[in-house]
Amino acid sequence: MTLNSIHSPADLKKLSREQLPALADELRQFVLDSVSKTGGHLSSNLGTVELSIALHYVFDTPQDRIVWDVGHQSYPHKILTGRRERMGSLRQLDGLSGFPRRAESEYDAFGTGHSSTSISAAMGMARAFQTKGEKQVAVAVIGDSAMTGGMAFEAMNNAGVYEDLPLVVILNDNDMSISPAVGALNRHLARLLSGNIYSATKKGIDSVLSIAPPLREFAKRLEDHAKGMVSPSTIFEEFGFNYFGPIDGHDLDALIPMLQNVRRLALEGRGPQFLHVVTRKGQGYELAEADPVLYHGPSKFNPEEGLKKSTTPSPKTFTQVFGEWLCDMAHADPLLIGITPAMREGSGLVEFEKNFPKRYYDVGIAEQHAVTFAAGMACEGMKPVVAIYSTFLQRAYDQLIHDVAIQDLPVLFALDRAGLVGADGATHAGAYDIPFLRCIPNMLVLTPADEAECRDLLTTAFHQPHPSAVRYPRGAGVGTIPSKELRTVPLGKGEVRRQSSAPAGQRIAILAFGTLLYPALEVAEQINASVANMRFVKPLDLELLKSLAQDHDYFVTIEDGAIQGGAGSACLEALSAMGINKPLLQLGLPDVFVEHGDYKLLMSQCGLDVAGIAKAISLRFLVKTATNPVAVGK
Repeated sequence: MTLNSIHSPADLKKLSREQLPALADELRQFVLDSVSKTGGHLSSNLGTVELSIALHYVFDTPQDRIVWDVGHQSYPHKILTGRRERMGSLRQLDGLSGFPRRAESEYDAFGTGHSSTSISAAMGMARAFQTKGEKQVAVAVIGDSAMTGGMAFEAMNNAGVYEDLPLVVILNDNDMSISPAVGALNRHLARLLSGNIYSATKKGIDSVLSIAPPLREFAKRLEDHAKGMVSPSTIFEEFGFNYFGPIDGHDLDALIPMLQNVRRLALEGRGPQFLHVVTRKGQGYELAEADPVLYHGPSKFNPEEGLKKSTTPSPKTFTQVFGEWLCDMAHADPLLIGITPAMREGSGLVEFEKNFPKRYYDVGIAEQHAVTFAAGMACEGMKPVVAIYSTFLQRAYDQLIHDVAIQDLPVLFALDRAGLVGADGATHAGAYDIPFLRCIPNMLVLTPADEAECRDLLTTAFHQPHPSAVRYPRGAGVGTIPSKELRTVPLGKGEVRRQSSAPAGQRIAILAFGTLLYPALEVAEQINASVANMRFVKPLDLELLKSLAQDHDYFVTIEDGAIQGGAGSACLEALSAMGINKPLLQLGLPDVFVEHGDYKLLMSQCGLDVAGIAKAISLRFLVKTATNPVAVGK
């Protein structure tokens, strides 16, 4: 196999052009076989096989920098840059990341995981090359859906100012993000692909740019004339980019000459170049081509059979609970509006869109716009629910404060993927929402312990005349069955779930926030502690805290978020304000970026499983436990 001889781009460059299509077939099959064994992003990577080969065949990597936007499309790139034999460790603890990571390889020029950052980063690199007097090119590979992010246009607006910038932007246009692409840009790209533009541009520009250097000025004039004849004016040229395309992103005979030409133009100081390539998600694997959404991020599966629906019933995920609640609440309240930034499937809005199409808005990968759009809706009496991953809300923090909280608008944020997310790693972990939300005036923060409580707290938050956030983790909880009713709970009130019978002087109260209530209850049985399900980070149940302080000697707070500034910090502040001085142990995510791996293993390493919680309490308060009997003391 040719692929087995490729350990770096230098090996790739030794191949003849005629050998590359066969290599592409091998690489695509390797990606399919590999992902089927480990799980991971499939459709997007099957679509970038030829593009990855062409980029490393043409550009002088790693000296030329390639920045992969989002980065879930970079598996072929990883395989071609010396990591083929490690693909079996993909997304596992201490294994390869599912995204580009600077610490992993010199070929990963920039760490990515969120969208729309590539052009800014590549532009920064290109300007750095010029400042240092180096002849290198920076390449941003960005998807058509990532182009809907405002940051991409901010970067293009800035890049167009520098007429000699050695920057190449490659638009990987597959008409998809995870959900189908939406918006005016998508319609514009569709128009570019219509009629005879595709073939005429490919032939016309190839012939123009092949002219010898002495005729460069004439070639430039002829190039502009040719493009004007075969392609409509594009928004990209208005930004100051030299636009080429669209071309077939699976045709190496088209890709390689065009990449050679745009690299040459960038090195010659002809300004930022924009190449529009058209690819297909799932290319070469019929099942993924037919359903790229289903095969976006599959777990392990048999490629011969494809993904099979499980015949055994499984507990509802928090995402499913939210999706059902949203539909039920929409039936009850005609003012409810559902908003998502390009995460229809991931955030559980598929059924809502079907049942309430006129009240559903997918705004594209544009979190800032999503939040302020919701604020505008709320100003006019609507009741918007923004379904968004915790990690993606970070991208709209200014809008959250400036446009929603300052005006005290009743926008509900349904924060999926709160806490650790396992194999997706640090870029996707929802570790920081409690600290960054609870410090905002007017904001309510709710932390359901299980699926049933999630529905109740969503209903409670929806009825508040203030901005609120309900945070819940990826996957299923303990399997509680939500009520069919739309019930509320008292605002800012927790509940005692277990009462300690330990003698005075030895009583511990564990204050649990979110789904860590259940391991806390297990630990409490071992050490005879009280457990409070706090439910609310803000407003905090001060009466409950004061009551527990009257007959408990030690406090422990547990949360699946960052310790710094988190729920435990809120408890410390509240106790201090009430003049209560009790020893308090804060347990939560440590002050590090927790990398990718199995969720349960990561939680164990963070000390947030039953054994870890029991050990931490024992070491701090010297409590007798079933596994570590020691004397009680201060």
